[in-house]
Amino acid sequence: MPRQYRAPDGPEAALPGDDLQVFLKALASGTRQRVFSHFADGEELTVGEIAERAGLGPSTASEHLAVLRRGGLLQSTRSGKLVRYRADREGISELLGQLQSYLLAPSEARDRR
Repeated sequence: MPRQYRAPDGPEAALPGDDLQVFLKALASGTRQRVFSHFADGEELTVGEIAERAGLGPSTASEHLAVLRRGGLLQSTRSGKLVRYRADREGISELLGQLQSYLLAPSEARDRR
């Protein structure tokens, strides 16, 4: 749920919450954007599969996948030692809604923060 900010004598505007900030930070890396692109078709992939497809070492791929998961872009499931990642479409949709609310809030309210 986005935090609300009430500007003095002005309308309320949604401020980006911590979850939205982590989401945006996860997307700020070109490498993470390339890693995430491998999930566009709904496929579930392991760290090894992503490392191979993205041309990364397994530990580097694992670090990027963890950031994408914390950012709400990916979900993971574990089966024994194997972890599979997939796009979190519902989480992404929720976070994009928060971003849209923030970006489309009256500019006067954001300017007075």
